[in-house]
Amino acid sequence: MKRHFDDIQLGSIELFCLAAEEGSFTSAALSAGVTPAAVSRSISRLEERLGTRLFVRTTRSIRLTDSGRSYYEQCRQALTQLVEAEREVMGKQLEPTGELRISIPTTYGHYRILPLLARFRERHPGVKVDIHLGNRNIDFVAEGYDLAIRVRAQPDSTLIARHLEDARLVVIATPDYLARVGTPVTLDDLADHDCIQFELPSSGRRISWLFTENGKEREIFANGNYCCSDDVLGGVTLAKYGAGLFQTYRFIVERELEEGTLVEVLQEFGGRSRPYTLLYPHGRHVPLRLRAFIDFLMEYKHQWNV
Repeated sequence: MKRHFDDIQLGSIELFCLAAEEGSFTSAALSAGVTPAAVSRSISRLEERLGTRLFVRTTRSIRLTDSGRSYYEQCRQALTQLVEAEREVMGKQLEPTGELRISIPTTYGHYRILPLLARFRERHPGVKVDIHLGNRNIDFVAEGYDLAIRVRAQPDSTLIARHLEDARLVVIATPDYLARVGTPVTLDDLADHDCIQFELPSSGRRISWLFTENGKEREIFANGNYCCSDDVLGGVTLAKYGAGLFQTYRFIVERELEEGTLVEVLQEFGGRSRPYTLLYPHGRHVPLRLRAFIDFLMEYKHQWNV
């Protein structure tokens, strides 16, 4: 059989189908772990090869042309058949095995990933999971890691990035602290409070608190008598015992907020978040155990982004 497609062309077809399904080059890029420019270039190559436009593009949206829709339906069917063929060969005859080495920030590990690992191993008992909990940047090659999860991950051409969630931030305190010191009503009121600080271990810089005021994003470097480094949970624990206010991720303190042992303040200035990203080395061969774990986490992505 004569070869009709090279690896780049097949990749372009996959990105085209993803863009058609997502309705956006940017969303397709996030799902595929590439840049929007890479998606745009791939689709332009396809259009040049086919001699027709596949999308009508505007500054805000894209939509399939008639030719694009017909091409998408046939490509989607062909890709589905390829996936099914691969599952037939690999899924039935091979089970993921071996050691999976993952690096996760402390908070995300305790409140998101670790509670799921027993369920993952029930599904894939042949996989042994080696977990590094910490906030430092790891070296995938030198340290032999398969996957890492990071907040505010920086672009890196050697890594594939998959967005997991935008973790919502909240400012919390105990009812006793608020009864003693008062409840802040405006952002300026933070100056009269003990605002527990967190220091980034990588830079030694204290992180800012993020808010929305009058429809605009605002960043505040609050002051206080307590500062934690390396482990964000230290700030949460201090807040739980009445030391002051602390801005943290809602998923960490959901139970305490429901029980009333902690109270969210400055809610009208909320809505800000920080992104968590899954990272793994860029390469043609992805071990079956890693692919299984990535697919497993993607099942929970929509729950986390509610």
